[in-house]
Amino acid sequence: MTEQTILLTGATGYIGGRLLKVLESEGRTVRCLARRPEYLRPRVAETTSVVQADLLDPESLSEAFKGVDIAYYLVHSMGTAGEFEDEERETAENFVKAAEEAGTKRIIYLGGLGSDDDLSAHLSSRQAVGRILRESPVPTIEFRASIIIGSGSLSFEMIRALVEKLPVMIAPRWVRSRAQPIAIENVLEYLKQAADVELSGSEIVEIGGTDQVSYQQLMREYARQRKLPRLIIPVPLLTPRLSSLWLGLVTPVYARIGRKLVDSLKHETTVSSQRAREMFDIKPMSTRQAIQRALVNEDLEFAQTRWSDALSMQGSPRNWGGVKFGSRLVDSRSVDVPVPPAQAFTPVRRIGGRTGWYYGNRLWKLRGAMDTLVGGAGLRRGRRNPEYALPGETIDFWRVEEYQPDQLLRLQAEMKVPGRAWLQFEVKDHGNGSTIRQTAIFDPAGALGLAYWYVLFPLHRLVFAGMLRGIAAAATEVDVADSQSG
Repeated sequence: MTEQTILLTGATGYIGGRLLKVLESEGRTVRCLARRPEYLRPRVAETTSVVQADLLDPESLSEAFKGVDIAYYLVHSMGTAGEFEDEERETAENFVKAAEEAGTKRIIYLGGLGSDDDLSAHLSSRQAVGRILRESPVPTIEFRASIIIGSGSLSFEMIRALVEKLPVMIAPRWVRSRAQPIAIENVLEYLKQAADVELSGSEIVEIGGTDQVSYQQLMREYARQRKLPRLIIPVPLLTPRLSSLWLGLVTPVYARIGRKLVDSLKHETTVSSQRAREMFDIKPMSTRQAIQRALVNEDLEFAQTRWSDALSMQGSPRNWGGVKFGSRLVDSRSVDVPVPPAQAFTPVRRIGGRTGWYYGNRLWKLRGAMDTLVGGAGLRRGRRNPEYALPGETIDFWRVEEYQPDQLLRLQAEMKVPGRAWLQFEVKDHGNGSTIRQTAIFDPAGALGLAYWYVLFPLHRLVFAGMLRGIAAAATEVDVADSQSG
């Protein structure tokens, strides 16, 4: 692999952001183009440069393309108001002109699958962009993909929201349209290998997973893996416009993108060429594997989330209902205490058992009794050691999932609830003392789980806020010698 300078557009987006990490992990020389560099710079490696430029401003591109060998075009304008097709063509034309003038050797683009003779405005525009890039003097690989399965991808989040929220779905005709979903890991591997694959001219490369499935089959597979019983009733009555309005009520896809996306769903998006197999040494995943990987990766990413950082990126905090991350709902709060982390963490590591929960212990006992009545663990188990906990041990109707002395305690609920629940405590040094952050996390199982969260949210908020106040008060009363015993 020879030393190459790679220009990456769309690094703040879903695909571009993930590809950036892949390229950085391989030690590639990467330059990111961004309209607002200050947003991107904190998220890139020290070896990656960020330049300010705008694809709608041709004069700003010459400096960005200087010395570039390979340029990734991973931007689109679906979220813009007005005629997004015109803007997409203009940015593509500016991009290829700058690449040609700079002597760039290769362009790599990710577009959409679909038959050329019957396309929605969205797919037609994506393929028009690919045509502009391929017809330039710069050799171009145009990948065409169907649904990309990965936590955070637009199509996958739409399917997730439908299945999670609706036990019975009155589904329009497009649920029978066939697609060929592909895992995000496979997409990234294609994009990475495209930088080095032998190329004599421009190519269209259709990529997909091993299965051709309908949207209905895709939703059923997601429901199966999430253990959600679902009834899907296809009807011929919902037009794309009505479907988009319906999606706007139950999914996080906002209306402008929803209409453009639904217009595309009625078209079959399956692979008809074997060029990907001929050019690349990649074995795509099945639909079942791709969904499984998406859910596993989401669990890993979620477990590693630092809530003080994640919540600050959400803008103004919501006053009711918590914040949504993927399929999970989160209620988080923090308090500062004038003591060192070891002392601040002491009441956290002692929580539960005979110590209790620092607020509303009668309510906790009532919840335990109710759990026992329905066959749950209740509060009977207590805890093995009153001073410290180890991963895998039980604390009342919780189990310790992770424990880092003086820093982190994460408990997973083993009481009977319609979903999965965690309670997490983090302690950080803030210079003049410590910050204790408490986070309640709930992964609801369908509509019943959502109802459980929202109906009980006011009570949970009261109890958890009181608990954190009680922990803060206890931390200031802890004997310094006691804080060193765990």
